[in-house]
Amino acid sequence: MDLERKIAVGKRETVAERLERHPALKARMERMLDVVENASGDVRRADDAERRAIEELRQMGLEVMQDWGRKTANEAAVELEARGGVVREVKKLHWTCTFGDVTVEEQTYRTKEGGKLCRPFQSQAGISCRGYSKRLQRAITDFGADVPFAQVREKIREHDGIDIANGAAATITEDHARRISITDMTPEARPTKEALTLIAEIDGNMIPMVETGKAGDDGPQDRRKTRHLFWKEGKLSMIRRAGEVAPTFAVTLGDAAAAGADILRLAIAAGFNERSPIHGLGDGAVWIEDQMERQFGARCKYHVDFFHVCDYLEAAKVCAAHDPNWIERQKDCLKTDRLSAVLTALAPFQEPDSVPSEQAPVRGCYRYLINRPGQFDYQAAIQAGLPI
Repeated sequence: MDLERKIAVGKRETVAERLERHPALKARMERMLDVVENASGDVRRADDAERRAIEELRQMGLEVMQDWGRKTANEAAVELEARGGVVREVKKLHWTCTFGDVTVEEQTYRTKEGGKLCRPFQSQAGISCRGYSKRLQRAITDFGADVPFAQVREKIREHDGIDIANGAAATITEDHARRISITDMTPEARPTKEALTLIAEIDGNMIPMVETGKAGDDGPQDRRKTRHLFWKEGKLSMIRRAGEVAPTFAVTLGDAAAAGADILRLAIAAGFNERSPIHGLGDGAVWIEDQMERQFGARCKYHVDFFHVCDYLEAAKVCAAHDPNWIERQKDCLKTDRLSAVLTALAPFQEPDSVPSEQAPVRGCYRYLINRPGQFDYQAAIQAGLPI
């Protein structure tokens, strides 16, 4: 180490000395210490201390962002001015982060010939005027995916203590949704030459949808008057390697073929090849079994998942209302490849065809089982360590 570096290390500033250059931060640190030491004597409950600490931390974070912005903007300006040949203008740059609104006086430049406006700090910092930081966009999008857009503003205020513009939730959430593509959703390929067992599941669920009319020849119209509510099935596909925990998912609002294409794409990315057996699971819907067969052929052994079978057995227990162990015995029969014993137990108690389906749980269970031959091979799956 040369002499100059030794002197520099020897004169390294203390935290107190550095804070003297940032009076706002210094004052904020003193207020934080007041909370720690309960200088006012009125902070007795943990919730009060937490609230005060969060308020001070938020304000400190905002002051850090302000000071960082000013310093970085000045550095970017000095670097560009050193090149020469530019005319400087000063503009105010505003953006919102999770601490609140940040404002920086930004040096902008044009070439002396009146060229394109150059904004070195904005470009370097990766922000735009009146924009939102990536972290705040993520929070807005998370809320926007779960609740109506109108509620997001209040949730951001509650969780982060800041206000966002009306309409920001819809704009930001929908913008990120538009950026999602098949390429983005395709997991990184993990090819293998091994006889790798893959676990495949597909399920569907009805989702409420809203559709409104578009502007016609007469110009804009009140879209509330053309509001149309309907249901559409969302189809979720999942693949994971046997022996691993982490799955990959895909979702579509398309038809059964679209869900089949999803499950095949996920399987290929997970290492599906000509030696790979597929352990399929589903709720018994015919379209799911059909897509498993279409995409994987004889390599797929499809099972109705045990959860849904138990739902039907639970409904059918009226045929043995006074036998508390009846359901457990039927489950044991299914897990040990004795489906015929379950059918025998149900058969005498089936309701007549004249009884409506919603009032005939035993008949429904019996038909559910008998109409899905080969889909209850739980014993082999359990022995192979595969989920049912």
